[in-house]
Amino acid sequence: MDSEYFWWAFLLSALLLNLSPGPDLLYILSRTISSGRRVGIASALGVCSGAFVHVVLAACGVSAILASSERAFDFLKYAGAVYLLYLGLKCLIPATGSPVPQGDLEPRKISALEAYRQGILIDVLNPKVALFFLAFLPQFVRSSKGSEAVQIFFLGSLVILIAIVVEVSFVLLAAKTTEKLRTNPNAGKWLDKALGLILVSLSLHLATTAGG
Repeated sequence: MDSEYFWWAFLLSALLLNLSPGPDLLYILSRTISSGRRVGIASALGVCSGAFVHVVLAACGVSAILASSERAFDFLKYAGAVYLLYLGLKCLIPATGSPVPQGDLEPRKISALEAYRQGILIDVLNPKVALFFLAFLPQFVRSSKGSEAVQIFFLGSLVILIAIVVEVSFVLLAAKTTEKLRTNPNAGKWLDKALGLILVSLSLHLATTAGG
């Protein structure tokens, strides 16, 4: 394959894959709409950091072991589903639990660091991310270019860099268009509940998804 054509094909494929709606983007946008630009960017960087862990595992051959082991896949899948359910209930319980004073309508605040950590765990505990890199990256590995592991690491890192640009762009757009909504205390409360429902639905989706 011609070198110039190869890179155009790879970069275009990576861009289109990152632009397509998926659980990661849904989580990031939900966090942004609920908590604003800073938390949204932190969530995006966390998700991308988690994806980078899968790139390293794919380059080392660990992801291939995960893909071939139904038990390992299921363990990681259910761990991720439980974590998403936990995050969703944290958003829902304050709004539906014990009564709160009439004036206390502010949703639970989340720090950028907490959002970053959550993003990492959400992606690390999603075996579908590992399967994605195992399916996508080897298509662009060229035997004439040396070590397959090095190529997978390099190409995977490029995919993540593209993801950062795409996801942060979405965050900035979402934060700008929903700024007025977040300044309304009542809206903020309902946005937090909506985020909780989205996280619970993502948990159920992950728990019921089949292996590759």
